[in-house]
Amino acid sequence: MDYRKTKAPTNTVTHNLMDFCKGTNNIYESVVIMSKRANQISSQIKDDLSKKLKEFASANDNLEETFENREQIEISRYYEKLPKPTLIAAEEFLEDKIYFRNPAKEKDKINSEL
Repeated sequence: MDYRKTKAPTNTVTHNLMDFCKGTNNIYESVVIMSKRANQISSQIKDDLSKKLKEFASANDNLEETFENREQIEISRYYEKLPKPTLIAAEEFLEDKIYFRNPAKEKDKINSEL
């Protein structure tokens, strides 16, 4: 899912804890899934931001020459206003937009069938 098109809130929202147990029947497993997804979103945002800000990098950095670039400031403000990766991941998890699997559970299931 594209983090720019998310409908995740920008502020924290109180959720029923049992809503997060829906797909896994284990709150701790759900938290791990959301944290891994938040890390993925965070690295994607960081990569996108660094690519956009690289365009503004000057070849010769000099402390005496400080330029205020309006476009660079607007890009930074846009990324600051985005919801936090943890909020995006929680919203994706609640909307069942995250694919996850647990190989340990699958292995136990196969062994029990034999």
